[in-house]
Amino acid sequence: MKKLRILWDFMRGNRNLYIFSVLAVGFATFIRFIWPVILRMTVDSIIGDKPLQDSGWLTPLTNFMFNVLGGRPVLLQALWICSSVLILLTLSRGIFIFFKGKLSAVASESIAKNLRDRLYDHIQYLPFNYHVKVKTGDLIQRCTSDLETIRRFLAIQLVEVGRALFMVGFALSFMLPLNVKMTLVSMFLVPPLFFFALIFFQKIKHTFKASDEAEARLSTVLQENLTGVRVVRAFARQSYEIRKFDSKNGEYRDLTYRLIRLLAWYWAISDFLSMIQIAAVISLGAYWAAQGYISLGTMLAFSSYVGMLLWPVRQMGRVLTDMGKALVSVERIQEILQLETEKILSGKSFKPLKGKLEFRDVSFGYEHNNPVLKKISFKVEPGQMIAVLGPTGSGKSTLVNLLPRLYDYQEGSIFLDGKELKEYDIGFLRRNISIILQEPFLYSRSIKENIELGSRNCREEEIFKAAKTAFVHDVILDFDQGYETRVGERGVTLSGGQKQRIAIARALIRKSPVLIFDDSLSAVDTETDALIRKELLNRRNRVTTFIISHRLNTLAEADKILVIEKGELVQQGTHFELVSQDGLYRRVWEIQNELEEELSAEIGIEELKKQEYNLNKQETG
Repeated sequence: MKKLRILWDFMRGNRNLYIFSVLAVGFATFIRFIWPVILRMTVDSIIGDKPLQDSGWLTPLTNFMFNVLGGRPVLLQALWICSSVLILLTLSRGIFIFFKGKLSAVASESIAKNLRDRLYDHIQYLPFNYHVKVKTGDLIQRCTSDLETIRRFLAIQLVEVGRALFMVGFALSFMLPLNVKMTLVSMFLVPPLFFFALIFFQKIKHTFKASDEAEARLSTVLQENLTGVRVVRAFARQSYEIRKFDSKNGEYRDLTYRLIRLLAWYWAISDFLSMIQIAAVISLGAYWAAQGYISLGTMLAFSSYVGMLLWPVRQMGRVLTDMGKALVSVERIQEILQLETEKILSGKSFKPLKGKLEFRDVSFGYEHNNPVLKKISFKVEPGQMIAVLGPTGSGKSTLVNLLPRLYDYQEGSIFLDGKELKEYDIGFLRRNISIILQEPFLYSRSIKENIELGSRNCREEEIFKAAKTAFVHDVILDFDQGYETRVGERGVTLSGGQKQRIAIARALIRKSPVLIFDDSLSAVDTETDALIRKELLNRRNRVTTFIISHRLNTLAEADKILVIEKGELVQQGTHFELVSQDGLYRRVWEIQNELEEELSAEIGIEELKKQEYNLNKQETG
């Protein structure tokens, strides 16, 4: 019932359309049931000579039609009138069926669009931590295939529930006045059919879910393969990826086959029971008609009504089957919608940021009892450049991710311009703190559009200026279409350094008071790195900058260097202060100096060998 209430909530704003659609199908069903009554009257009282028989609550209507049209003498000579009435009823039924289809289609498409918008909007505001853990393929599956399952059920099967109820109600109200015994004969297998459909639905629900989840896993494999196409090609992993996809595809096929087999058993058994029911009505009806217990017209009417009565009962199995699929999809979509979103807008107004920061005993862990950062404390003055050094997995990226509140720290406090960070609106923070990731994401759009994402109403001159600051302007102009050059999905057509520099330009155009480089100069050559750092030094007093890097010549220019090891802040100070102290920074500095000296020595030896070779060549020449 809970899932049905959720589905009812999804239908908000379009429920009236379904009410009118059900009314339309009710009128169409009513007209369909009048058809056998007219046929019975024609056979028994026009072609035959029997007086008009009782037609239940339709008796006044049949008597009126019979008398107005001239009675038996006129109608016997003009049977086309009866045919015309039947044709007119069929056309009227067709019109109502058209409106039923149109109204349910409009309603279902509107619900699907609203639900699709609601899902997309909700996903945009889910915490960053959720997106890190969730499988993209499964999320896409819920937003596409599951939503389409709900739309299809609302468009086709939901109105069929109304049709089934109308048909059972009309069938009983039309059949009982004709003959009670024939009505009982026509219904003796209806209860078993209904309970069989109900039990079948209860047993098959888990199979729907298993098939749906298998399709989600298949989508995940496909999405990962397409996203990681470079890795697949670089490591020649095509055969492995094909085998992995084949395994998931086979799993999905087997579960779907099982579902199809169960449905085949249901339809075979229900068809067999329905045929027994119809055979019983025709056989017993023919016998009673031959004995004179009922008229031939009554037997023909019951032959028509029994099919109308059995159809909704059998159709209930299809309705329950599709409803089972839809309810599984409702559950999977509701799992996303019930997740708590970030509160982006608080309604508060904040002063422009200066960039003064203070960490006081800040601790954070992705899991309980497993802290990644432990009691981190340091201060940053506005406009300072802060460098962060540490081994892989020490918590450097986690540290800077706390500033735009991609994650919320569990212990301690972070103060920004003297105010606790959690008191700021998340949207305000992210508009004023720009972060450039080590693996930047570019959209499959033009280079200009990718840079414009950093600022909504930027001018072309500002785009060029940001690109020049990131030393990517000349590179872009070398492309055939310049700034209008479209990059592939995730920027696949660009080199790593080009992507990083475009991402830097995108961040710089925002003119944020706090700028974070999360090892985002790693793919840039040394010369370009030096040029970008020189531009950043020119902005030193205007922007508070964090730089995560393993290049000590980059870190050496910072106002303060933070050295993090195993989640703890083990050293902090200027380059000269840290070089004079024993610790990680000094060890890294010595190792890099030794490598540079060895490299210089090797270059010098190679140069001497070249000179010696040239001299020998001249002497022998």
